[in-house]
Amino acid sequence: MAWQSYELDRIAQKLVLNARDRDPKSLNQSHKMRMAVPYGLERFWGEHLRLKGKKLEDQNKSIFWKETWDSLAQVMKKAGVTIPNDPVRPDSRGQIPTAEIQGMSEKLWSLTIEEQRVAIAVLTQLCDCIVWWTQRYKTGRSNDDTDS
Repeated sequence: MAWQSYELDRIAQKLVLNARDRDPKSLNQSHKMRMAVPYGLERFWGEHLRLKGKKLEDQNKSIFWKETWDSLAQVMKKAGVTIPNDPVRPDSRGQIPTAEIQGMSEKLWSLTIEEQRVAIAVLTQLCDCIVWWTQRYKTGRSNDDTDS
């Protein structure tokens, strides 16, 4: 089996640039994403829901998390592993039905241990790349000659 990069660095760069265009402050989420990875796929996936539907700044953060999850699902599909990525939509009251959240969680927990480990490894690398690009593209940093 030959090594395949799956272009994680390129994907991460695109995610960071998209987030930067939407709201430069949302780039602070990159470090939180990387810190969330060890807690598991279901917690990482659920974080976009926590931020969804709040003020615009939080919605932009939610989009960054969700786009990262979508990218993970696409990469894993290329690798032959299907990561659940069901759409969850608010009901008429603006709340996401508990059954939809439970359904996604169950699907994530039903992945084999091997699939979970591979997905966590790929997500870790993707988030590391996101952090790296965030550090390069973050706006508002002071230009320091020693930081070149």
